[in-house]
Amino acid sequence: MQTDALDAPPRVIPPLVSALRADLLAAPFTIAATEDLYGPLAVAALRRENPVPARRVLRGRTDPLAVLLSVLTLGAAVPRPLIDAALPSLGAEGALELGILVPAAGDGEAHADAGADAADGEPLLRAAIDLSPYSAQDDAGEIAWWIASDLSELATGRPLRGEHVLGVGGASLTLARITPRDEVGSVLDLGCGGGIQALHAARHARRVVATDLSERALAVAAFNAALNAEEGAAPIELRHGSLLEPVAGETFDLVVSNPPFVITPRDTALAHDRTAGAEGSWTYRDGGRAGDTLLAELLGALPSHLAPGGRAVMLGNWEVPTGEATDAHPRAWLDPALADGVDAWVILRETEDPAQYAETWGRDGGVTERDPRWQDMQEAWLDDFAARGVEGLGFGYLLLRRPEHGSAPRPGILRSEEATGTGSGTLSSHLSTSLTMIDVLAGIDDDALAASRPVRAADVVERRHLTPGAWDPTLIELVQGAGLARAVRADQLLAATVGALDGTLTLGQTVSAVCALTDTDPDQARETLFPQIRELVTTGMLSL
Repeated sequence: MQTDALDAPPRVIPPLVSALRADLLAAPFTIAATEDLYGPLAVAALRRENPVPARRVLRGRTDPLAVLLSVLTLGAAVPRPLIDAALPSLGAEGALELGILVPAAGDGEAHADAGADAADGEPLLRAAIDLSPYSAQDDAGEIAWWIASDLSELATGRPLRGEHVLGVGGASLTLARITPRDEVGSVLDLGCGGGIQALHAARHARRVVATDLSERALAVAAFNAALNAEEGAAPIELRHGSLLEPVAGETFDLVVSNPPFVITPRDTALAHDRTAGAEGSWTYRDGGRAGDTLLAELLGALPSHLAPGGRAVMLGNWEVPTGEATDAHPRAWLDPALADGVDAWVILRETEDPAQYAETWGRDGGVTERDPRWQDMQEAWLDDFAARGVEGLGFGYLLLRRPEHGSAPRPGILRSEEATGTGSGTLSSHLSTSLTMIDVLAGIDDDALAASRPVRAADVVERRHLTPGAWDPTLIELVQGAGLARAVRADQLLAATVGALDGTLTLGQTVSAVCALTDTDPDQARETLFPQIRELVTTGMLSL
């Protein structure tokens, strides 16, 4: 049974961290080995946060991988000799000194899935942190890391504490997937948590700064950086403070952020108490502002921290007031950025109603319908949303780009869309290219566009819907296989033009040829087609 307070964060002791790394490699403590050991049933159950099948698989096993999984990810308390065998270079004493394990004295209900009976009477040790394997791939190649975080509800059986440091969850993975990975000079990871985005950035930047309001999160991030240090990777500079305060006056080539955007009631102390973590607010997700104003504050200040050509990639959550457009709030927040010449792109990925939102974030903190606090928490959220007339909550991506030096000064361009699909390929490259094309197209008039040679992307296909037996389609769509998997409605003229764009002819020549074949007025066709062509270039269906 885990103690009720969070244990101290792990410590960075270089010789011991190196020994831990060697032992994890030897186990081997990897995603592939873990999934092979567990099997598909237990793996699928763990994804649903059900540890029972995994514990059954590990029961009685004493091999290093089984012991490490039991103690470091599933919350087991295991005899000290098993730790010595599983971590032969580090040993149990080294693990205690690093702070990744602590004595389990007094944990009378601790389960012992990893062969506790093999060392009956020996002192038990349990994890002070979660340490899980992580794998990914980016432009620099394969990634095999181990990410420390605070023990999850799955391991402790308790709601999360207020200062909980998250592991790599769905939001972290999403942000990593949409972040461009081309070589840059400097990167800011704003609200770094355990540091996963900073670790990724260190592989393609010369300098990385990571900030967080939580000193505990920074300690965990420092441990992760030390454990996963790679030759040639940039050092990660960790700074304590709120939002952009730790980097006042600095600019960056890339800013990545999964900010604490969860909208938490705080109009009254009572409302705050009713939706708080066990020790107060959940720091990792609660930005300490009423409504969605934290995101507004951040977007207002962020443009001044973008170097020429600099980009920002963020996740965000915003309110949709009754009767207003789903993007009304981010549009208003981005007005200062546009005035500063920064282009912005809002991509709405999903929406929830207030009740769904309250349920989602109540469960995220480990509070369920069986908890006595559940009813009050739900009431507090619903009261708060009702007070501001909120009918929905949007979640999506917020992308910014400051044009390069040399571009003619102009107001920024705002693009906003709802795109719920995801296609094949690398989403980060798709989004980065599209954001760049917003700037490129702003500098091209229609005559220059007519002289260009757009090429249809290889993943674009045409889909026609016909009434059975009819010759003419009732609907033509251009469908994108990669990127955001868009489907664009087209008429015969647009479909024929896109179909002919293979780079052989200029756009003007292609339109003239299609008009000749369809007996269409070229001037009218150009007036209709060119805005559509610009949109297809922006979305990656065509490339210049």
